[in-house]
Amino acid sequence: MRPVRDALITFRRSPLLSFLSVTTIAFSLFAFGLFSLVALNLRTALDQIEERVEIRAFVAEGTTVEEVAAALGDIGAFPEVARAEYVSPEQALERARRELSEFSDVFEGAALPASIEVRLKPGHRDPKTVAAVAKRIGWYVFVDDVRFGEEWVGKLYQMRNIATLAGLALGLAFGAVAIIIIGATIRMTVLARAREISIMRLVGATDGFVRRPFLIEGFLKGVLGGVLALVLVGVANHLINKYLIRTVFFDELLIVVGLVGGATIGLLGSLVSVGRHLRRI
Repeated sequence: MRPVRDALITFRRSPLLSFLSVTTIAFSLFAFGLFSLVALNLRTALDQIEERVEIRAFVAEGTTVEEVAAALGDIGAFPEVARAEYVSPEQALERARRELSEFSDVFEGAALPASIEVRLKPGHRDPKTVAAVAKRIGWYVFVDDVRFGEEWVGKLYQMRNIATLAGLALGLAFGAVAIIIIGATIRMTVLARAREISIMRLVGATDGFVRRPFLIEGFLKGVLGGVLALVLVGVANHLINKYLIRTVFFDELLIVVGLVGGATIGLLGSLVSVGRHLRRI
């Protein structure tokens, strides 16, 4: 437990430097946390929009109930399909009046065709899969037309891919910046104790023995900075919810991942900085 004790002694010897280190780490992780919160809410919004992806097959007039029921059973058994429902002309008209209430007078005396409404399972809403399912549904002889908003689905999927790639790239960039900042803070500690480290090496201390307290110090600073950053992100999320828009916050798993990530970044920053400067001392 000596390395832990040495790390805690360093905190007590230079409380101001340790405080500045933790706050610097916290603000770098705070920026990363804010970006992660934006990415999470963007992904949640896209998922909610994606849930509305559906295929609508319009049924020809005069189709029997038996034919529709058999088709519903077949379509519902497709591995990509979550559910398939029959929408009668009366239901279609009522839905149109409800969803487009400002144009309710247009639907007076109107007749809308019956249709089969198909919802797809998560993971099967990409343009290629949706088009393939729509094509299979179109093979039924009583289906006049099949619509699924091909252009809209394509743009939604493209937006999701762009958001994922941008999130990964910016996330890696923020993580690298955090590692650099943590490395710089540990470097100040190493330089402040350069003479002490030189004496330790002269009396036979190994690099591993010298390095361990700094790694533990980086770990502790990463954890403390992560906790402080999480609190700041929570406050920012509360203010956004109160004055701007409703957002979702990190769940327990993401919070744990964030704290572990902060600790890992602290270790990496310490490892890089200490390894570089031990070669110079």
